[in-house]
Amino acid sequence: MTKRYWNITFEEMMEAGGLENGAKDGKLNSLPKRDATMLKRPIISFGKNLGGIKYMTRLPDIVIILDQQEEYTALQECITLGIPTISLIDTNSDPDLADISIPANDDAIASIGLILNKLVFAICEGRSSYIQKN
Repeated sequence: MTKRYWNITFEEMMEAGGLENGAKDGKLNSLPKRDATMLKRPIISFGKNLGGIKYMTRLPDIVIILDQQEEYTALQECITLGIPTISLIDTNSDPDLADISIPANDDAIASIGLILNKLVFAICEGRSSYIQKN
């Protein structure tokens, strides 16, 4: 997502967060059922489509892409924004598009789980050593 889209998405997140808080406070219960349903739709849509980036306040430092063919648009956005990418490369993928390519079967859940566990462990270890040094 380009910086322009990031700003729009961030504004939508803030708006949906306000609606979500209103739903939790019970403010939507005082409205007619039709109006409350109309206001709840963006909350549901936001949760389904953008729930993973709900608490992000800035662009990510790195992006891990599991299926390069499926997530080609995300990969292109990362290249445009200069975000480093780690991509699991299958036989039908282009290894030159990603900054770090990991040859793996992107259809097997077990291989994806193993690789992601190792990546998360390495990232956490690197962060903790960085924090200890500073």
